[in-house]
Amino acid sequence: MKKLVLAAGITAAASTAYAGNMVEPVVEPVVIEEEAASSSAAGIWVPLVLLAVVAAVIAHD
Repeated sequence: MKKLVLAAGITAAASTAYAGNMVEPVVEPVVIEEEAASSSAAGIWVPLVLLAVVAAVIAHD
């Protein structure tokens, strides 16, 4: 009787282990967007203009 219960337990455990279907994982492609190339000094113009405006206001006083 113990062997029958043990066999039933192993069968139940094995059947749940194989339940379902092995599906290949879906891998989404990685998209890397490159920014448009700009001049190397493009980021410095705004601070330079602000500095020039502040210098002009100080020099005017």
